[in-house]
Amino acid sequence: MAHETASAPSTSAPIIEIKGVTKIFGSDVRAVDNVSLEVERGEFFALLGPSGCGKTTLLRMLAGFETPTTGSLIIDGQDMAEVQANKRPVNMVFQSYAVFPHMTVAQNVGYGLKIDRLPRKEIKDRVKEALELVKLDGLGERMPDELSGGQRQRVALARALIKRPSVLLLDEPLSALDAKLREAMQLELVRLQKTVGITFVIVTHDQAEALSMANRIAVMENGVVRQIASPAELYEQPASRFVGDFIGQINLFDGTASAAGEGRVKVTAGPFTDVILEGTATGNVCLAVRPEKVTISTSRPSGSNLIAASGTVTDIAYYGGFSNVFVDIGSGEPVLAEITNSARGVSSQYSQGDTAWVSWRPEDTLLFDE
Repeated sequence: MAHETASAPSTSAPIIEIKGVTKIFGSDVRAVDNVSLEVERGEFFALLGPSGCGKTTLLRMLAGFETPTTGSLIIDGQDMAEVQANKRPVNMVFQSYAVFPHMTVAQNVGYGLKIDRLPRKEIKDRVKEALELVKLDGLGERMPDELSGGQRQRVALARALIKRPSVLLLDEPLSALDAKLREAMQLELVRLQKTVGITFVIVTHDQAEALSMANRIAVMENGVVRQIASPAELYEQPASRFVGDFIGQINLFDGTASAAGEGRVKVTAGPFTDVILEGTATGNVCLAVRPEKVTISTSRPSGSNLIAASGTVTDIAYYGGFSNVFVDIGSGEPVLAEITNSARGVSSQYSQGDTAWVSWRPEDTLLFDE
């Protein structure tokens, strides 16, 4: 699933500034380690990484549920050091929805405004507006146990948005939904963010979720931000082996490189010898290529400007619109090639045990020096 992400406004100051923030639990557990980043107004920003990388801790510090050990958090121009959680210009949607089971949908959505003692007429009008925004109009009198999981998630979103925060924080908001509903809600969140025009910051470990929704993504590992970039840049130009391996599927080949002059290097990795690539990395390197860039053929591919090797088909995984074909070329892990199933039918042109050539263009190669 893909969408065109709107460029975040660049004429105003960032709505979030995280400056040198570190969070240490106990005596030596660095959950977040000297993180600095900015989030622009109106941006859909994702914190992405494996479990334990520090992304949720960073979100909780923005919300005011955790306090930085060092560093500063500035939201909408104000330092949050002395600002309590309930006074911050943010609202948070949790993984568990946290919908009150004894209240109707309308009561759940209007709860925050009731606590703020707003006039009853204003609460009613804003609840109606919020329910229409998340496409739950007409369901205000239902109880939460009469709703589907996706509808309960919409209630949680409406309750957070009704207070009109400057920033909406989302902590793994779709992880409890089944795959098809999760994909539908991804589109819905993007639509919602564009409609209300406020800044969304989402925490997720799901790379596809982040790629399909965010304007920019910060990839975290062990409390450190490894790269901040647009989805396309992260996928096509990862800054490190970790980012390349975490974002999508990838083939990796350890090897060595030496200078070849004119901004090029000569790389030997597995069966690929004396490969000339653009770059400056020398010594131990990692050659990498995305599966959809790999071509499979039953004979030696034509053209001299290709990186190629022959091997044996070990596995074929069918996914409907495409298949993953694994070819053992004697270099450790089999090479993964993603091929489109463009013709209707269930038969594959390849079978286990077939001899096959894998190849790709040098310009589709990634080279990591770590």
